[in-house]
Amino acid sequence: MIKVLIIDDSPLIRRLLTEILQQAEDITVVGSAEDPYEAREMIKKLSPDVLTLDVEMPKMDGISFLKNLMRLRPMPVVMISTLTQKGSPITLEALELGAVDFIAKPTNNVREQLSQYAS
Repeated sequence: MIKVLIIDDSPLIRRLLTEILQQAEDITVVGSAEDPYEAREMIKKLSPDVLTLDVEMPKMDGISFLKNLMRLRPMPVVMISTLTQKGSPITLEALELGAVDFIAKPTNNVREQLSQYAS
């Protein structure tokens, strides 16, 4: 079973990602955090295998969190943000820092588009 922690400041995105990921037989969402500080504590407590990480969040941005995470506790991270478009500077920086993949957060039909990425 792959344990996933979702890190996103949007309650809607956290809920939708949880619903979509829980449909996979080999994935369990062990928790969700609204900011990197909450995520840091949850990582220590829950030991997820994979993180989904937003870029723009209060208190600390996802890129800064990714830098610290990869230095202290490297693990697979999938960036999910409106800023992570193919070829964008933020996407390239996240991949250089160790993110394994990126998904552009949809702006319309969010549930449908995120479900397509998951399948």
